[in-house]
Amino acid sequence: MDEADHARLARWRVPLGLGLGVLYMIFAQPTPGYLAVGAFISLAGLAWRAYASGYLEKNVRLAVAGPYAYCRNPLYLGSFFIGIGMILAGRTWLLGIVFLLFFVGVYVPVMRREAGDLQRRFGSVYQEYAARVPLWLPASRRRQSEAERFRWSRYVKNREYEAALGYLGALLFLAIKMKLR
Repeated sequence: MDEADHARLARWRVPLGLGLGVLYMIFAQPTPGYLAVGAFISLAGLAWRAYASGYLEKNVRLAVAGPYAYCRNPLYLGSFFIGIGMILAGRTWLLGIVFLLFFVGVYVPVMRREAGDLQRRFGSVYQEYAARVPLWLPASRRRQSEAERFRWSRYVKNREYEAALGYLGALLFLAIKMKLR
């Protein structure tokens, strides 16, 4: 896959994700138990995204503290857990497979493209960081002392509250759909 393909995937990830969301709303069959377990897993992903966004200043500096000390793409990792949790909550097994294929097919190339962008922007600083921190799955390394701290202002600037609102909306939708069945 070349750079143009990666750029196309990056542009199409949101519309494709929205299409998957529409299919999800149609085919979701929540039950109380699955809704509770899925909501918990999604909440963990949402919390991880919130934690990561408090360290991120896009296009200003390289985030290397907080969850970025364990993996280079904690926002995508959080999104993955939100998606898995929602699949469980809605008991949509076929869409679960589609979600996994979508995630691997779209987000892995996007992560690689973003790594190239960061390499060009931050040079050897990013290269050293990438050498010690895995792309996506967290490493269980001893936590380093960090001068940088989580900031709510970054959380708001990165508009991460939108993910929280989406999470609440999805749970409300599933609860209503479950009641109407």
